[in-house]
Amino acid sequence: MPPKIIPVLVSANGEWEAVKAILQPTEIKQSPLGAYFQIEIEGQPCLFFHSGWGKIASAASTQYVIDHYQPELIINIGTCGGFSGPSQVGEILLVNETLIYDIVERMDDPVAALNHYRTKNNTSWITHPLPAGTRRARIASADQDIDFRAYDLLTKTHQTAAADWETGAFAWVAARNHTPWLALRAVSDLVSPQFSETDREVDLWRSRLAQLMAKILSDLPFYFSEFKRNIFS
Repeated sequence: MPPKIIPVLVSANGEWEAVKAILQPTEIKQSPLGAYFQIEIEGQPCLFFHSGWGKIASAASTQYVIDHYQPELIINIGTCGGFSGPSQVGEILLVNETLIYDIVERMDDPVAALNHYRTKNNTSWITHPLPAGTRRARIASADQDIDFRAYDLLTKTHQTAAADWETGAFAWVAARNHTPWLALRAVSDLVSPQFSETDREVDLWRSRLAQLMAKILSDLPFYFSEFKRNIFS
């Protein structure tokens, strides 16, 4: 039986452009939720899908792809802002838990509201050492770039290594559908308690995309192999 296609969702426009430049697909199609193309990576059929930025687009695209392809595994790749100290630019975070931190509950229990969208991921099927420069980590998501004034909240209260816009929504929808998921986020920039290096500096983020996305793409065959070996063996 030929291997089933694995969807790989890509969020931000810059990340999508970097992926297209690296993989150079021969045909790009359009869906109601985003552009997509199919390509094989070391014999594994992949559907690369531009899921869009932010929680709304990410949640909708994740559900759309699951409904249309019923995948055995769904993947999200992209970048994130890391926290100076816990993270380093260029490292890849294999997400083992997500939380959404821009939920503000004032009428009832705020902790319960945050926990409702907290999603853990069992990555025990990855038994070999992770690719170089990769580690497991908890990521926070919100519809905003990281405010350096939230450094203590995100690093001490929520104990996260990084934050982005989409992974929390992607993970929650995948888990609700009982679809195994994998999220790989490259740390593109750092936030300290005093400042964020990419505030008003989007070109700095863009200048790092090609290398970061190339690293994630080069690591995908490792995860394909681990999934097949330990889930279907």
